[in-house]
Amino acid sequence: MSTPSIAASAEAISPRARTGHTRLPAWLREPLLHFILLGGVLFALNHVLNETGDDPRTIVMGADVDKEARDTFAATRGRQPNAEELAALRQVWLDNEVLYREGMALGVDKGDAMIRERVIFKALSIVDSNLKVPTIDDTALKSWFEGRRDKYDEPARFSFQEAVLAGDASESAVRGFVASLNAGTPADASAGLRVFKDRPGVTLAQSYGTDFAKELEESSPGEWRAVRTRDGWRAIRLDGMTPPKPALYEVLRPVIMQDWRDAKAAEIRTAAVRALGRKYHLRIGTPAQ
Repeated sequence: MSTPSIAASAEAISPRARTGHTRLPAWLREPLLHFILLGGVLFALNHVLNETGDDPRTIVMGADVDKEARDTFAATRGRQPNAEELAALRQVWLDNEVLYREGMALGVDKGDAMIRERVIFKALSIVDSNLKVPTIDDTALKSWFEGRRDKYDEPARFSFQEAVLAGDASESAVRGFVASLNAGTPADASAGLRVFKDRPGVTLAQSYGTDFAKELEESSPGEWRAVRTRDGWRAIRLDGMTPPKPALYEVLRPVIMQDWRDAKAAEIRTAAVRALGRKYHLRIGTPAQ
């Protein structure tokens, strides 16, 4: 039997998550949302891995699954997966295998020339056709929204300039450079100039460090300052700041309702596939070194 695909959507996080908070990737939280049918394929395994003998209810997860997962993850993300990420990739592989076998048992492969992804798609479509998303009242929906408010609130945004000093970028050199900038020296006279417009404050920590947004907040617009970042000292000038704006439930209710329905459907879909998976016995092969 050929191996199942492991597929991931790089943008599976709700499209309405607008603040840029660093979170576990959605493909770790909602493993069924990264089958091939939902796009963004990161990789697919093509080795023969399952030697189940006479027991069609046994699934063998061989060492090649881990090896291919590690290799492809490293190629696409520039590092090896950690234990949690590897466990999530194994679970996706297992979910796909369960769906494939269920699809084959239902005969949905007919006319598809054994194209595995289409078999999985058809099996998942059958699961989806039986999904019943419950209703939710306003009180419960608002509570759900409040627990995820960071997805909906408009974050503080900053417009600023960064003058990148060539050569010596020590604290004393940058402070001296900042003094000359405030005295009227053009910012691009002896440094590279970067201009940023409306950057969400919550994303600045990724580029500059956790205290950078606070430093900007305390800056006076139009004044150059020497700011310490995670990569060293920088000359920064705040041009303007838009304060954060809390989301209004009454305004966003249709969006919130759709987000809740999507999340609930994903939860029910995952539970349905896992229930199907209980018919099978999983045997783990020797892990790849």
